[in-house]
Amino acid sequence: MKTLVIHPHDQSTHFLKPIYEDIPNKTVITGGWSIIEIENLISMHDRIIMLGHGSSRGLFGINFNCSYVVDKDTVSLLENKECIFIWCHADQFVKEHNLKGFHSGMFVSEVTEALIYKLKGDKKLVTESNNTFASMLGSIINQPLPEMYKQIKKDYGWLAERNEIAKYNHERLALAE
Repeated sequence: MKTLVIHPHDQSTHFLKPIYEDIPNKTVITGGWSIIEIENLISMHDRIIMLGHGSSRGLFGINFNCSYVVDKDTVSLLENKECIFIWCHADQFVKEHNLKGFHSGMFVSEVTEALIYKLKGDKKLVTESNNTFASMLGSIINQPLPEMYKQIKKDYGWLAERNEIAKYNHERLALAE
């Protein structure tokens, strides 16, 4: 399986790198590509992993020359791919466009986000949640999506029992089949 990882360069999301570090036969893009080049890459790959900051409208393209690197214009290319969407409010994007794949809802990855959502989140709890999630997902990333989803819900769930940030994020992980 050929995997494309779209992870726009942003210091605040570097914690996500362990998700894809051990994937064989992957292409990782962090910036410097045009939208047309990215669309061509999506077409040539079987699995698309999209990570970073985003909204219900798509994945932000921090160092790309656009506001979104994945958005409504990319949907038709994603329809027959195995997809992983990890960005804030990716669930709304997946639902609106009737896409399939593993995805997050609002994902608290910074202390300021924890405060906005009225969570007891200090830097230690946020860092623990971020690093544990990325490490756990990376260890099972090559499993079929339903198995991966079950496993991350189970494994990350143990942290959710004692970490309010992880609990919040855990409740917002889903699989659309």
